[in-house]
Amino acid sequence: MPGAAPEADEPLALWSCEVEPRGPGLRTLRFEYSSRGDRVPGILLLPSEHRPPYPLVLLQHGAGGSKESDYLDAARLPWVRGGAAVASVDFPLHGERANAKLGELFFAALADPRAGRRDARGAALWSDFARQATLDLTRALDGLAKRPEIDASRIAYAAFSLGAIVGGLFCPTDPRLRAAALALAGAGFGPPALDPAHALRGFAGRPLLFVNATRDETIPRAAAEALHAAAPDPKEIAWFESGHGDLPGRALKAMWSFLARELEVAGAP
Repeated sequence: MPGAAPEADEPLALWSCEVEPRGPGLRTLRFEYSSRGDRVPGILLLPSEHRPPYPLVLLQHGAGGSKESDYLDAARLPWVRGGAAVASVDFPLHGERANAKLGELFFAALADPRAGRRDARGAALWSDFARQATLDLTRALDGLAKRPEIDASRIAYAAFSLGAIVGGLFCPTDPRLRAAALALAGAGFGPPALDPAHALRGFAGRPLLFVNATRDETIPRAAAEALHAAAPDPKEIAWFESGHGDLPGRALKAMWSFLARELEVAGAP
């Protein structure tokens, strides 16, 4: 992960190209842009059977995943066919941005949520990752919101696990977001200054949906409930009988119902 601070005038240097669709009823574009000296790859899915401009959902993966993860497809393909554009990027140290040495250290810190609180190396990894990831998301919206297919007044964030924890830090910083759906997230990860339970207070007044698993072996129930309690209103909380890696389809449908409502998707449930 680059260590230099971003320049205020750093060019976005955005490019995109259409690639093979990920399924019927949609278009798929690959895009890439600059963020703090790094190149961030992403994919954008657009409905081919709905009329633009489309609301946009920025949908992010969990630890060890990528913009290509199958569980993202399980969520986004129905959402796109329902009338929304959905974009995802690779977080630092993930997907096309993987780094074997730094990744090993980072995932070791993730395995012990207290590592980022008690040792300097864990704290530094969390801090640099969070700084880069939140800037990456901001700059993704900088580029995507200008596309003619996108309705920049209707944007939301959704994510799973690590992406939802990062979302707790990112969402309060970007006023373009109407709402957020955070699945499998909890408080108490990383150094105290980067705890999403503190940051989410800045999202007050915008709707939040929390989706969690009753048998989550990664996010303890106490951590999930601490995040729920710290989050401002308006908020909704949904629990599903599952583990961390097997959220049922009902959970994805609940996320879509929430997002479609908040983004005013015509004809959606």
